[in-house]
Amino acid sequence: MAVIKPFKALRPTTEYTDKIAALPYDVYSREEAYSYTKEHPLSFLNIDRPETQFDRNVDMYSEKVYQEGGRLLKEMEEKKFFQMEQEECFYIYEQTFNERTQTGLAVCSSVDDYLNNVIKKHEKTVSSKEKDRINHVNTCNAQSGPIFLAYPPNQRIKEIVTKAKMNTPLYDFVSEDQVTQRMWKISDTSTIQLLVDLFGEIPSTYIADGHHRAASAVAVSKMRREKYPHYTGTEEFNYFLSVLFPADELYIMDYNRVLKKQPYYMASSILEGIKKVCDVLQMDTKKIAPSKPGTFSMLLDNTWYLLQEKESFQKSDAVEALDVAFLQREILAPLFGIEDPKTDERIAFIGGIRGLKELEMRVNTDCVCAFAMYPTSIYDLFAVADANKLMPPKSTWFEPKLLSGLLIHKIES
Repeated sequence: MAVIKPFKALRPTTEYTDKIAALPYDVYSREEAYSYTKEHPLSFLNIDRPETQFDRNVDMYSEKVYQEGGRLLKEMEEKKFFQMEQEECFYIYEQTFNERTQTGLAVCSSVDDYLNNVIKKHEKTVSSKEKDRINHVNTCNAQSGPIFLAYPPNQRIKEIVTKAKMNTPLYDFVSEDQVTQRMWKISDTSTIQLLVDLFGEIPSTYIADGHHRAASAVAVSKMRREKYPHYTGTEEFNYFLSVLFPADELYIMDYNRVLKKQPYYMASSILEGIKKVCDVLQMDTKKIAPSKPGTFSMLLDNTWYLLQEKESFQKSDAVEALDVAFLQREILAPLFGIEDPKTDERIAFIGGIRGLKELEMRVNTDCVCAFAMYPTSIYDLFAVADANKLMPPKSTWFEPKLLSGLLIHKIES
């Protein structure tokens, strides 16, 4: 059962909130991070990506870079850009984007739940990415980027959250990505205990986004446990910062594919190969998006096609039944020779937030073909995680992203 606990957050003072809160560190390239932090000196990205405080020839993974992140955090706290909560609380984190609202509960989740697979995963992590955040968390003694968790809808939890949202929010602002961000505090001990008990009845929670941050937090916890062999389990390093969202409020966007031009690709042979595994309908209108599972759209030779997977080629396995798995298995591997989409440079992935215009632009420049996918559902994600399997690469695109720097969990004083 899911174990959660309240925590004393280090959080921005109200007048600086919109200037400090930042998109996750990994949505920026190195050059983008340098450019952004130059124009936004209070942005948490300065702390999340401390290499931006040095010349570009400095190794971004060197010890002094991580130490600079820790120094900046301490300095901003000393200068009162941040305030430390005096009591352990839960926080309600609401985001509204494109007229859709999702409301999560910011908590500390148990490292042991992660290790015991109560917190379920669906993605394999890369050790180099883990190491970067391990060093960052270890040096800063804090977790600043929350793990995005999902759970099956629960009416009693929803009622508590809805009631708490009737109060005046701590924060209420529109971030640069045009998302309305609002946050409330729950400090009443009886309400906190009720939420702890209610989540204690939920068998599993699921990582929606943030596998590397979660794995890094757990790795740091293991290091601290070795450092303090007589730990009791109540220490803050036994928990990691997360926001829990009910599955029925989450919005997963499509994660589309484009295939880069190669001299041996021929549009006619590609189309003939696809007709063997899909029913193909040429569209008279432009920019057609798939409207249900088992279908996807293809842009080839400046023509849009709607593809319907033939039933005889579909699978019942939780992973193989996914549309992204069908595309990889029946089209990308046999027709384009792409066996490993994680490493093959001939394929690129385009988040649905960029729209179908982005696919048309790519096909008109450096790509031969584009596939627009129907979004993977959160319940497909649950099924894969429950089966202890992994999703294919780039299966889900969650929007909006959780901001970093709004809530910071110190793992050791």
